[in-house]
Amino acid sequence: MESPAAFILVGIPGLQSSYLWLAIFLSAMYTIALLGNSLIMTVICMDSTLQEPMYCFLCVLAAVDIVMASSVVPKMVSIFCSGDNSISFNGCFTQMYFVHAATAVETGLLLAMAFDRYVAICKPLHYSRILTPKMMLRMCVAIIIRAGMFMTPLSWMLTHLPFCGSNVVPHSYCEHMAVAKLACADPMPSSLYSLICSSIIVGSDVAFITTSYVLILRAVFGLSSKNAQQKALSTCGSHVGVMALYYLPGMVSIYVAWLEQGIVPLHTQVLLADLYLIIPPTLNPIIYGIRTKQIRERIWSLLTHCFLPFQSGFMNIRLFRS
Repeated sequence: MESPAAFILVGIPGLQSSYLWLAIFLSAMYTIALLGNSLIMTVICMDSTLQEPMYCFLCVLAAVDIVMASSVVPKMVSIFCSGDNSISFNGCFTQMYFVHAATAVETGLLLAMAFDRYVAICKPLHYSRILTPKMMLRMCVAIIIRAGMFMTPLSWMLTHLPFCGSNVVPHSYCEHMAVAKLACADPMPSSLYSLICSSIIVGSDVAFITTSYVLILRAVFGLSSKNAQQKALSTCGSHVGVMALYYLPGMVSIYVAWLEQGIVPLHTQVLLADLYLIIPPTLNPIIYGIRTKQIRERIWSLLTHCFLPFQSGFMNIRLFRS
């Protein structure tokens, strides 16, 4: 059967009267996400003292956050502001691929960062020997390959479904479940595959992350120095906060999509899925920028270096005029 030339994204059903405020809210969060993550990437890449594994993983995480937010937010804002809710057939599945692949990469990076903290705190003498540049590269490649192995079969199953009926997607982006339900064939195989793989990936990552932090906490509370305890807990606290922001709304969004619409209203499902993709990229750089002393100092130094010449020039002009 011939596939539709385009899909129509509804946006958030039932909240059409709030589209302008939603567009302003999403635009503000997207701007913060772009500036914050770009600033973190710039600082880490420019400063040779921030080339440790933790900061390299954080740099990759910032890049993934930009990809994830950029895959959906510009189209959402376009829908809410101008009503441009059409997306091509190939564009829809491309967006879906990048969104879900980015989420799979992000959970892998959170696991890698937890492993980094475990080695740094529990095995500090072997840190440089275990987390070598080659080892970090292998971990990043493995994370990307795992995401590709998850998304490629799912994309193949979805693109080969017959879409002969409605092309109206009751969502603000091409979310897998919302698009699969439009198929004229049974979407259960692809939906079940997505649920099982997501549960396996997230479940195994959360299990390893939890184990890492249990061992970390046991080692931290065994330290005799209070300053060392506070430093270790402060570093790990930012990681735990980021993980909570990522996993809690993500898992709620996945399993809510499987419930009947009568139990969870459709606009609540769509809002959960939207916030799941924009809140972590927005708050990640704020959390790491505030709680990580080295990054906070480098960002302040960079901003001072950039804006101080303009301030000095402005002061010189005022003095000259006076």
